[in-house]
Amino acid sequence: MTTAGNTLLVRSQKKHVAVLMGGWSAEREVSLVSGAAVARALEDEGYTVTAVDVQRDIDGLVRALTPRPDVVFNALHGRGGEDGTIQGVLEFLGLPFTHSGVRASAIAMDKAMTKRVLDTVGVRSPAGRVVSRAELFDLFAAGAHPMEPPYIIKPVDEGSTVGVTLVREGQNAPLESDWACGDRALVEEFIAGRELTVGVMDGRALAVTEIAFTTELFDYTAKYTAGHARHILPADIPAAVAEEAKRLAVLAHETLGCRGVTRSDFRWNPAKPGVEGLYFLELNNQPGMTPMSLVPEQAAHAGIPYGALVGWMVENAVCLHD
Repeated sequence: MTTAGNTLLVRSQKKHVAVLMGGWSAEREVSLVSGAAVARALEDEGYTVTAVDVQRDIDGLVRALTPRPDVVFNALHGRGGEDGTIQGVLEFLGLPFTHSGVRASAIAMDKAMTKRVLDTVGVRSPAGRVVSRAELFDLFAAGAHPMEPPYIIKPVDEGSTVGVTLVREGQNAPLESDWACGDRALVEEFIAGRELTVGVMDGRALAVTEIAFTTELFDYTAKYTAGHARHILPADIPAAVAEEAKRLAVLAHETLGCRGVTRSDFRWNPAKPGVEGLYFLELNNQPGMTPMSLVPEQAAHAGIPYGALVGWMVENAVCLHD
C-alpha cells in the first residue's frame, strides 16, 4: 500500500506500465532523463515496465501500446506531450494515464491563459501581455520595447524555461536567437527578488523550495546543469509567505482542474511587506522527474521516497480512471 494525503491506494505489483518519454519538443532530452528514472524506479517497485520513446507518429504510438498496458506514465515534457495532445490520444484509447486530462493540460501549458484563469480567483501574477513575433520585430527595429524594462520575454507554450530572456533597462533589443518563442511570446514585468516553487500532490502542498542560482536568470542552463542552481529546502522565508505560496499553489492546481502532481513557480520580492511581494509565475502540469528535479526532492523531504512517489502517481491514475 502507499499513502498520499488522505488517499489510500492498494498497489498491485503485477500492473504493466508504459512510460512515455522523449517526444519532439525542445524538452526532449530532459524528458528522456525523466522517463528513464521513472522506468527504473517502477521496475524496482515491482511493476512490469515498457519504455516508449514517443515520435511524431500516432500509428507508431498505438503499436507501442500493444499489447495494451494497464496504465500509462506520461513523462513527456513540452509541446505535444504536456499540452493535451497525447492526453487526447490516451483518452480516445481509454487508457488511464498520470497527470492531468486534456483541458487542464491545455490551459496549464498556455501561460497567458493560465494567468487569465487564475486572476479570476485572486492569484496575482506579474503584469504582462501576449505579443506576436511580428510585433516584437517591428518594435525592436524601431528601437522600442513592448513594455518598460526590465521585463521578461518567454514562450507562451514552452516549459523548462526554454527561450526565457531578461531585457534590462538601457539594453538594446535581444537577438532573435535569445528569445525564440514561436509565433507568440508572453512579455511580463520582471519581479526582483527570489525564486520559489511549491509541489502539489494529491491536493496538498509538499513544501516550499527556494532556488538560488548562479546566473542572473533561472534559465534552462541553470535548471539542468549541475552546480548552477542550489535548492534550499525548506525555503528560509517568513512563515506567512511560505503558507501563502502553498495556498496559492493548491488553489492554482484545483482551479485549473489538475490531478496527480503539479508544481507552481513564484517570485517573491522581500522588499515589500507581508505577502505583497509574492507573484505567481506558472504552473508545471508535468514537472520534471530527473534526479535533479524539484518535486521528487520535496516529496522526499515530506517522507515519500522516489519509488513511492512514482508508484503513487501510477495507482492514482488507475484509481481516477476507474
